[in-house]
Amino acid sequence: MDEPKRKEAAASLLKDMEATAARMRGRIVAMPPHDLLGYIYAQLMMKAIADESTAEEQRQSDGPDNQISEIQFLLEYVHAVLASDAAFTDVRFDEAQCAELFELSRRLREQAMFFAMATAADTKEGLFGPDTADIEFHAKSTWVMLRGHRYQVLEGEFYRYVLTPHNDVLKEVYDICAADIAEGFQAMADATRSGHADAIIEMMKQFEAAKAFAVAQGKPLGDVMEAWVAANEKQSRAAGWAMDDMFRGGVANVSRHTRLPATLLEDLAYQRGEETEFFAAGDFAGTPYRTLPARKKPLIQLGSDYYAIDPCFTRDSGYRALLYNLLRRKPDYKKAFEDRQKAMSEAAFADILAAQLPGATVFQEVYYKDPASKQWSENDTLILVDDVLFLVEAKAGAAATIASPALDFDRHAQSVQDLVLKAYKQCERFFNYLNSADEVPLYHLVNGKYEECGRVRRSHYRVMVPVGLTVESFAPFSTYCKELPQVEPLLGRHAFVSLSIDELFVLKRLLPTPGEFVHYMEVRQAVAGMRHSLLFDEFDHLGAYLKKNRFDHDIAEQMKGGKVNMLIWGGMSDIVDRTFEGEDWETRPLPTQDFPDEVLKLLGALNTTRARGWLSAESHIRDFGDEGRSNLAKMLADLRQTLDQHPARYFILAGEGEPLLVWLQQQDHQIDWTRVNDKASAAGLAVKASNIIGIVAEVSADGTYHRAQPFAVHVPTERTPENAHIYEDAARMAQPTRSVNFNHQKRVLPPVKAKRPGRNDPCPCGSGIKYKKCHGR
Repeated sequence: MDEPKRKEAAASLLKDMEATAARMRGRIVAMPPHDLLGYIYAQLMMKAIADESTAEEQRQSDGPDNQISEIQFLLEYVHAVLASDAAFTDVRFDEAQCAELFELSRRLREQAMFFAMATAADTKEGLFGPDTADIEFHAKSTWVMLRGHRYQVLEGEFYRYVLTPHNDVLKEVYDICAADIAEGFQAMADATRSGHADAIIEMMKQFEAAKAFAVAQGKPLGDVMEAWVAANEKQSRAAGWAMDDMFRGGVANVSRHTRLPATLLEDLAYQRGEETEFFAAGDFAGTPYRTLPARKKPLIQLGSDYYAIDPCFTRDSGYRALLYNLLRRKPDYKKAFEDRQKAMSEAAFADILAAQLPGATVFQEVYYKDPASKQWSENDTLILVDDVLFLVEAKAGAAATIASPALDFDRHAQSVQDLVLKAYKQCERFFNYLNSADEVPLYHLVNGKYEECGRVRRSHYRVMVPVGLTVESFAPFSTYCKELPQVEPLLGRHAFVSLSIDELFVLKRLLPTPGEFVHYMEVRQAVAGMRHSLLFDEFDHLGAYLKKNRFDHDIAEQMKGGKVNMLIWGGMSDIVDRTFEGEDWETRPLPTQDFPDEVLKLLGALNTTRARGWLSAESHIRDFGDEGRSNLAKMLADLRQTLDQHPARYFILAGEGEPLLVWLQQQDHQIDWTRVNDKASAAGLAVKASNIIGIVAEVSADGTYHRAQPFAVHVPTERTPENAHIYEDAARMAQPTRSVNFNHQKRVLPPVKAKRPGRNDPCPCGSGIKYKKCHGR
């Protein structure tokens, strides 16, 4: 379709959208809001029940939007109409009108998606360079379709963390502390998530109580109901509330389902007819491309109670609305508020992920003199753990603009500038500083003076991840930011990753060990450096990792040859989504990658010992696919079971990438490091490898892994009299008849009688560090 025809089609779609939205408004305002809510929420519950019973294959083919989000889309429109129109006096519920309303809602969504396609196709260039049209389409379609990809059961955890810095002021303004507000938002989410099920249980409970009362009276139930209600006022009131929850939208009544104070709820709510912009005359009137009122205030006041009409925007806009009104009520708190937000966001990565970053050295508010500008520069948080470096630039403000991309795409793009590029540029400046010398000093600003607080060598870090951190999820821009022409891997190899505090809580749960988390971040960073490959948000990346491990390799394979202009992976987050479904979500096993038990024991020992280089060793093992993991498990088990006969065994796994040499040592025998190093060097020569990953594990024959530690393997490049024995051993290993030595050592190693090195001697593992600071700890 040529450009004039596309513009004509877009104009026609806009007119159709406005007409459909006006019809929806007329149907909604003419019905009693409680009855309408009850009907829609009942449909939502039935959809959820049907979804649970649908086969997995059917769920994936239908997609979540076709199952539940279309009802949530309708709820947003109910909220918009109730906020925009005063209550009618002559209203009545009409199920046929409700059915038409559902059809109109589906039609409006479809029209909005076609409009996104038609209008984005005309975009030639912009902030995202030649990819701007694709990104604009995703921004517009997300604006219409996205229904808050946060997990309802984690609401309290998120709000507790981000509100705690303002606890004293929240108490002063609203007479409630941060923890109780968090509990209220969790209760709000729980009411819509499980309210219908709770209501059914409550009704059955009271029905059984009434039946027991009738039996005791020796009369039919109908004859004693009035007496039972009079005698059991509390129980009958509970039954009435359960009926209200099931049939009149009571699950959305936050006045009843939470203990949040009326003043706070008032700040988060529209009164009927208060909103004047959404349906005002002009382009896009009443369409999804105007800013839905729920993005500004998530609640509606109906009578004396407050209702969370749409459960998703209650969560997504509640945080911003709360802080906005907090400052409106206490404007002199603005400076202290900004300082506290900054401190909270800068500390969040290391704080929330403390278990994933054991023993990390954390520098906050790091200063250095930029070699290029000769000016002092500052970065938020530098985290050093083993051979991994994280540089976190935190942005404490709201992650998302509430300006529609159809009305003002440039403003959306400016949000990317503010929240992504600024963080990226700060990281870039620091990485350039790291690269300016073998070792660079770091400073803290103390009483106006710069005082050295540490030194960093870039060569010490195998992995360096620059991170831009927002409070709330910035999807889809957080994962699309790699398409910005200005965003290139730092120093040519370290891709920039955008995350949110909201997402850290999920990563913390599903990647509980340091090895898992760091390996995920390595893979995540690899994908962040691959242009034209799009996964919607962080949970799609996490789901892809749990399902496929090195999914960056899968993406690279699919994009090989340059035949694919844009690769989009969808639906990968389902394995993550299901983790937080159901009442038993906290006790169900978490999704994880499959590892044989024997390999898990080795990984556990590496994690427990945490000798220098342990994350590198873990990463190498976690890179293995199913076959590699099975082979490693078999070799470990086979040789470990012979340790009651031999003090040590070893094997080498060689395939793609660096070979892995594992030395198994009887737990009660001292390690002969000279022999370990010589055998590892010989094995490297035998398999023609320039580098080998070495691991020594102290194990009992019963399968207990007491310690495991990596060691440096030196593969000689030139034969000398001193290393002739290594070359001779390598020649024996390389003989076809002795290839078994790479997997099984047939010879019995003699008992070790090695001299223990001095504390200040170089460690015999080959690390180059003094023994007392390496394996002598």
